[in-house]
Amino acid sequence: MADAERVTTRQRAILTAVVESYIETGEPVGSGTIARLQMGDVSGMSPATIRNEMAELADAGLLEQPHTSAGRVPTARAFRMYVEQLSGGANPRVNPRIDAARLPARSRRQIDSSFAGLAGVQAVLERTSHVLATLSSGVGVAIAAATDGDMLEHVHFSRLAPARVLAVVVTRSGMVRDRVLVLDRDLTLLELETAANFLNENFRGWSIEHVRSEIARMLERERSEYQRLLNSVQQLWVKAVPESDIPAQTVYVEGVANLLGSQSVGSYEDRERLREVLAALEAKQRLVELLNAYIDARQESVRVVFDLEEQAPEMAGLVLIAAPARMGGESRGTVGVIGSKRMHYENTMNAVGYIAQVFDRMLHPIE
Repeated sequence: MADAERVTTRQRAILTAVVESYIETGEPVGSGTIARLQMGDVSGMSPATIRNEMAELADAGLLEQPHTSAGRVPTARAFRMYVEQLSGGANPRVNPRIDAARLPARSRRQIDSSFAGLAGVQAVLERTSHVLATLSSGVGVAIAAATDGDMLEHVHFSRLAPARVLAVVVTRSGMVRDRVLVLDRDLTLLELETAANFLNENFRGWSIEHVRSEIARMLERERSEYQRLLNSVQQLWVKAVPESDIPAQTVYVEGVANLLGSQSVGSYEDRERLREVLAALEAKQRLVELLNAYIDARQESVRVVFDLEEQAPEMAGLVLIAAPARMGGESRGTVGVIGSKRMHYENTMNAVGYIAQVFDRMLHPIE
C-alpha cells in the first residue's frame, strides 16, 4: 500500500492512537491528548514531536482538521491503514489482532448462548443479525444464500387422496418444505415410492434449482417405458418446488436504530441523508446487491469495505464488515455489520469472523 510505505513507525503509532481516540470520543484529537495517553509506542513522545508528526500525516492525506479546531480526525485512508495494521498486513512480523480466536471469552459465551437450541439456516441467520447488532452497536445484517444454491437431502411423497399428494422436500441447510400437490392424474403408492427413490438416488446433493432442468433434459433424451416414470417424477417435482416458490435471498436486519446515535442529524442535509440511509436498509434487495458486490463466498477472511458509496451513494460514510458463513464447506449466506467509521473494528471483525467460523457447529445437517 503506497500510504503505508511512506509512513514511519513513529507516525504509524501516532496515527493508531489518533484513530483509537477518535473512535472512543468522536472528538478531534490534539497532540496534547496523544501525549497524555502515555501508552504503547507513543509513550514518552513530547507534544511538540507529536504535533510535527501529525502535520506530516495531514500532508499525506491521513488526517484532516475540521473547522478551526486544533484537533485532527482520521480520513478514510487512515481508517483503511488502521484496519490493515490490525490484520497484520502492514507488518507480517507483527501478530495480527484480527483473529476469531482472540474474541474475548465473554463475547464468545454471549454468541454461543444466543445460538443454543436453534436449528436450521434461517433461524441462525435471523439470530445472527440481532447478535451482531448488539455486539457492534451497528446494524447487524445476515443474508441467506440464494435458494438455488441449496442442496437436496431427501424427498418423500405420501398419497392423501386420489390425485392429491403430500410432498416433503428436505435440503442440506436444514430447510423443510411440505406442500399438498393436486396432480393431473392419480399416482399409486408404488409410483410415488418409485418417484421418491429415483429423486433421492439420482439427485441427492444436487442444487434444488438444477434438479428441474436435469429432469427436463432426461425426458427429452428418453423414449421408452422409463419415460413414464420420468413424467411422474417431473409432475411431482415441479409441483413440489415450483419456480414461483423459489424466493429471493432472505435478508435479516437488526439495529437500524443504532445509526441514529452515530450519525450527525443537525442540518436538513444531514436529516435527508440519514433518511436515505434508513430507506436503503429497509430495501432488502438493495442490501443483497450491496453485499453480493463486495463479499465473495470463496473468501476466507473478514472483509472491511469503506467505499460503499461506489455501489450505494446513500451509504457514503458508512463501513461494511462482513464474511461468508459456511456449512460443510458450502456458503450458506453472508453475515456482517454496517456502521459508522467510529465502530470498534477489532471486536466487530473478530465477532463476525467467529460467527462465520462456528456456523458449522451451530447447524447440523440432517442425516
